[in-house]
Amino acid sequence: MCGINGFTWRDPGLLRKMHELTSHRGPDDQGLWETESVSFAHNRLSIIDLTPGGHQPMASPDGRFTIVFNGEIYNYRELRAELEGMGERFTSTSDTEVLLRMFSRLGEACLPRLNGIFAFALWDRDEKSLRLVRDQIGVKPLYYFFDGKQLAFSSEMKALLPIVPERKIDKDALNAYFRLLYVPGEKTMVEGIKRLSPGHVALFQNGKFTVEAFWKLQEGERVGSYEDAVEGVRERLRSSVARQLVSDRPVGVFLSGGIDSSAILGLASEASSGPLKAFTVSYASDFQQEKYNADAELAARTAKHFGAEHQVIRLDAMMARDLLETTAWQMDEPVANHIQTSTYALAKFAKPEITVALGGDGGDELFGGYPRYWYAAQIDKLQKFPFPWSLFDSIPKDSWKKLAANSGLDRHLSFVAQKEIDIESILKGGMNDSSVTAQILAPYFVDSWKDKTNGLMAADVRTWIPDESLIRTDRLTMAHGLEQRVPILDIDLVEYAFRIPSKYKLGDRKQGKRVLIDAMKPWIAPHLLAEEKRAWNSPMAKWIRGPLEPYMREILSPSYVEGTSSILDFEGLNRMLDAHISQKRYALAPLWAAVSFQLWYKKVFSGK
Repeated sequence: MCGINGFTWRDPGLLRKMHELTSHRGPDDQGLWETESVSFAHNRLSIIDLTPGGHQPMASPDGRFTIVFNGEIYNYRELRAELEGMGERFTSTSDTEVLLRMFSRLGEACLPRLNGIFAFALWDRDEKSLRLVRDQIGVKPLYYFFDGKQLAFSSEMKALLPIVPERKIDKDALNAYFRLLYVPGEKTMVEGIKRLSPGHVALFQNGKFTVEAFWKLQEGERVGSYEDAVEGVRERLRSSVARQLVSDRPVGVFLSGGIDSSAILGLASEASSGPLKAFTVSYASDFQQEKYNADAELAARTAKHFGAEHQVIRLDAMMARDLLETTAWQMDEPVANHIQTSTYALAKFAKPEITVALGGDGGDELFGGYPRYWYAAQIDKLQKFPFPWSLFDSIPKDSWKKLAANSGLDRHLSFVAQKEIDIESILKGGMNDSSVTAQILAPYFVDSWKDKTNGLMAADVRTWIPDESLIRTDRLTMAHGLEQRVPILDIDLVEYAFRIPSKYKLGDRKQGKRVLIDAMKPWIAPHLLAEEKRAWNSPMAKWIRGPLEPYMREILSPSYVEGTSSILDFEGLNRMLDAHISQKRYALAPLWAAVSFQLWYKKVFSGK
C-alpha cells in the first residue's frame, strides 16, 4: 500500500532523502510530519478511500497519536462498527483511521485482533514513545537502525543506508545467505540494520529500545476429523479471498499453472461481479520450450475455465539480463532466487491494468506441498525402529545423511542447506563459518511440536516465508506501485492450518496439500488435478550455458565491483561456472547466490 520512513530526531533534508528513496511504493500522495522529537514521511498508494481523508501521517482527534501505516486491515469494517458502538465518529472511510482509533482505545491489546497485512509506526505525544509494529506473518516489511541512542525506520533497507555511519557486511548474515540462499531472522546483510520480526512490536522511549512479540505461531488444538479439516479450510479461504477483494482500485490475479493460484482465481471469480484479469509469465527459449512454458499453458487453460481475461508477458534471456541490476537494487537484500526478474517483469506488465494482485503464496508451507515434508515424515517413522541411525552420517551421499538427522533443526538443514563443499568454493577462508546458520535458525526450533512435520512447516512459515518469499513478493511488486495480497496466508487460515495433523496434508511423494486440494476442488480447474507438483521453472540454468554466459563471467570476476575479492573466491566460483556450462554438474543455486550477491553489493556499496 505505501512506504513509511522516520526517525527520532529532526532533520528535514534526511527525511526527504529517505522519502525519495521509497517514492516508488506510493505514487498517489505524500506526507511529511516533523517535530523536534520525531519525523515521519509517507508515500501513499491509495487503495481504500481514495479521497484526501486517507492522507498520512494521520493524527488522532486529540492529537495524542500520529501514525504512518503501510498495508491493509482486512477486518476494518467490523472493527469500525465496534468502535462506532463505543461512541467513535469517523471522518473518513479509510482503514488507517480505524487502526488509529483502535490503538487510541485499546493500546497494544488491539494488535492480535487485526486481520491484515501491515507495518506501521505510531508516535505517542504524551508518553513521548515511538512504536513499530509488523503483521503476524511478515507480509509487509519494516527495517530499523538503532545506534544505542536514536532510532530510524523504513519500509525498505535502502532508505536506511544514508544513516548507517559505516556500511559493513554482517558476517553472520553472509554465512547464512550462502547456505540457505536467503538470510533468516532479524539480521540483514548490512551490519546494524535489522528487520522487525513478524508479529512483534518495538518500543522506543527515553532512549531505550525493546522488542516483544504480540503473536506467536503455535500448535493449536487438533481438528477432530479429516472432513472437519476440509470444511474448515474451505470456509476460511473463501472468507479470506472475499476480504482481500475489498479495494477501491482494480484487482487481478497472478496466475501460475499450479493449484494454489487456480483456487484463488476460482474463489475470486465467484465473489466478483465481472470477469477478472489474470497475468502470467512465459519464456522465449531456444531449448525445451515445452518444459519452460508448461506452466503458462496450464495457466491459460485455467483462465479460460474461469472466464478470466488472461494476459501473458514473454520473457527472453536478454530481457532478463537487462533487469538484473535493477532487480537487485529493488530487492534491497540479496535473495538467491532466479525468478526475481520474472516477478519484476510480471508486476510491471500488470500495473497499467490493476493496482492490487492476489497471489497463491503460502500453500506449500501451510499444507505440506514440498516433497521434503513427506520424506521427513517417512524418516520419523523409520527412526522409531531401534537402529544406530547415526551411522548413516558417515556416508558421503546426502540422501543417506538425511536418515541420520534428528527431527527439528538438523532435519531442516539436511534438506535445505547448500553443500559445505560448495561454500568452500565460494567464500574465502576468513569469511567462512559453518556454525552460524544453525545458531541463527535455532530459536525457530526451540518449541517441541508433537507433530514434528508440522513443526518443520511452522519453521518455514516463520523464516522462509517472510525472509525469502514475501521479500520478493513485496519488493518486486511495490517497485511498480502494485500491491500483492496473499489470501492463503490470512492469519485465521494460518492458525487453523496448524491445528490440522500433518497426515491430513501430506498426500504422497509427488503431490502434497491433500486437505487443501479436497477443500478447494470446486475452485480448482479440473485439468490441474491430475498434474504433479512442479516448481516455477525458468530457463535461467540453460541461459547461463548459452546467451548469458558472457554476462555471468563478467559478474563473477574480481573487476565487476571493488570490495568483494576479500569475501568471494573467484577462482573457485569460475571452476564451478565452468562445470555448470560444460554440464559436468548442475550448479544454478550456488552460482546464483554469488551472482545475486555481486549485483547487490555493487548497488549498495559502490552506488553504481
